[in-house]
Amino acid sequence: MSAITASPLHHQHGAVRLTRRGRLAVFTLALLVVLAVGFVLASGAVGTGEPGTPEPTRVVVVGSGDTLWEIAAGLADDGDVRAMVAKIQKLNALDSGMLTAGQKLVVPIGG
Repeated sequence: MSAITASPLHHQHGAVRLTRRGRLAVFTLALLVVLAVGFVLASGAVGTGEPGTPEPTRVVVVGSGDTLWEIAAGLADDGDVRAMVAKIQKLNALDSGMLTAGQKLVVPIGG
């Protein structure tokens, strides 16, 4: 009996074997496709073409001994002082609640 063995030079029909350059080309093409899809998905506009209505504000000058909490409590019509503190901090780009006498703060009108 003779055993038939496949030599390493014979390949199955339909099998594709890529060289190093071919694998790099396939990888690059796949990467470009993924980036293009990501770009298309991320490029959708989130905003509208209509200008927004700015919140009505006024300027308050901080007095000696005033705190951000006290100022916010005086402005919060609905009693939500924390939300008012957050609004004042956002309007004035404050990193903390530290205030100095004479400092001008932009505060919302009505709470």
